[in-house]
Amino acid sequence: MAQYTGFLTNLIWVNILLAIFVVFFDKKSPQSTLMWVMVLYFLPIFGFILYLFFGLDTRKNKLFSLKEYQDRFLKMQSHKQMKKIVNDSYRFEDLESEEYKDLIRMNLIMDESFYTEDNSVTLYNWGEELFEQLFDDLERASKSIDLQSYIFKNDALGKKILEILTRKAKEGVEVRLLVDSLGARYLRKKHLKPLEDAGGKVAMFFKSFFRIINFRINYRNHRKIIIIDNQISYVGGYNIGDEYIGRDKKFGPWRDSHLRITGSGVFGLKIRFTKDWSYASGEDPEFLDEFYIDMATVDTAMVPVDKVTHDVAMQIITSGPDTSLPNIKNAMFKMIGSARKEIFIQTPYFVPDQSIMEALKTALISGVDVHIMIPSRKDHPFVFWANLNNCGELLKHGAKIYYYNKGFIHSKVLIVDDFLSTVGSANLDNRSFHLNFEVNCVMYDKAMNRRLKEQFYIDVKDSYLLTEELYESRTRKAKALESISRLLSPIL
Repeated sequence: MAQYTGFLTNLIWVNILLAIFVVFFDKKSPQSTLMWVMVLYFLPIFGFILYLFFGLDTRKNKLFSLKEYQDRFLKMQSHKQMKKIVNDSYRFEDLESEEYKDLIRMNLIMDESFYTEDNSVTLYNWGEELFEQLFDDLERASKSIDLQSYIFKNDALGKKILEILTRKAKEGVEVRLLVDSLGARYLRKKHLKPLEDAGGKVAMFFKSFFRIINFRINYRNHRKIIIIDNQISYVGGYNIGDEYIGRDKKFGPWRDSHLRITGSGVFGLKIRFTKDWSYASGEDPEFLDEFYIDMATVDTAMVPVDKVTHDVAMQIITSGPDTSLPNIKNAMFKMIGSARKEIFIQTPYFVPDQSIMEALKTALISGVDVHIMIPSRKDHPFVFWANLNNCGELLKHGAKIYYYNKGFIHSKVLIVDDFLSTVGSANLDNRSFHLNFEVNCVMYDKAMNRRLKEQFYIDVKDSYLLTEELYESRTRKAKALESISRLLSPIL
């Protein structure tokens, strides 16, 4: 009995010390801090284990970087472009872009997100169409293929991608495959060996020391980037697995949003991939010849500081635990704040922090129409109930909430008025804003805005509207699950 009492006493002291650490030394938000203190208090042993896996802050600034001269050049070029925009000496091809120069400037300061205007963009809403085009582009690759995916499965789609990559590597194409160790946990060495034997390179992000133990499990590389011959790039919500082409009976048809980009916007994605690859592989960050920048010829550099050729204007923005600011969240916050007429949101996980919720409420009170679409099918139970809780809160202020009912919607889209939009890997949730490594494309273009909005209205036909009466009629069990999920929101 004495030993048991001593054990409990020591356990209590360990919990108190850990709670003190969480409160005073672990720089979390007040909501996260309170949640973890409660977890430690109510679950003394299990709570400590949970904290090691999901609460311990292993983030480091500047995890990813280029060589010193490359970083110096990018900072110099972003400052040069920012100065031109602020001083009104930048010639915008589309004058409507000038209305958003504060957003462009902010993205340049936060993330060195170059503003480019010479891009051709194709939007894909269904996996079958996307992967058919991707297969064709991969087959035509003659120099290089950089492929980064959060999830990469060893199923029919994954095997086909690996088969193409292996064949292209044998042909002499430089192939680099970067996957997240959690998202690609079912990939084994034997699955990747043919690609490596053919000369392809493979790297795992935040690799586990043991298959089931990873103290950085809370920080995942959620980015999806593909760059082919440094001329064609892909970015958006699609991972690589059969469910993304509608072959999973649980989810059914899979609705997502992905972009195929050609033009100078590829440069932003190349920078991001190069940094991630260098960190995960341990290799020195080197640009290929097409992207090599000589410091002595900055006026003719690829970054189009003075370029005015127009198709789609954009900025590639990235964020993650290695950045000092939540860049994508800040961009979305400013986009929402700029709305004068309407906002459209599609996301599978709608668990934003308080600042985004307040921005949406402010927009609603100001007379802006807010439309939000989330899945009706449960992907993660607690997220589903957190979605409902947040949507119910906005419903009271007049938001229109749609539950997509034709399969599963995984699309991550924000559309503002008639000119501004973003598509990428980031959900509107705390995990994407503060924990995951993400990448989004912000577009300043009427045609892309209209195309995304048209698809939203098509999806409305496959959705049902959440009314106040329907929300208020939910069961006591649903209300209880909402309350629990609200408390867990900081880590969902």
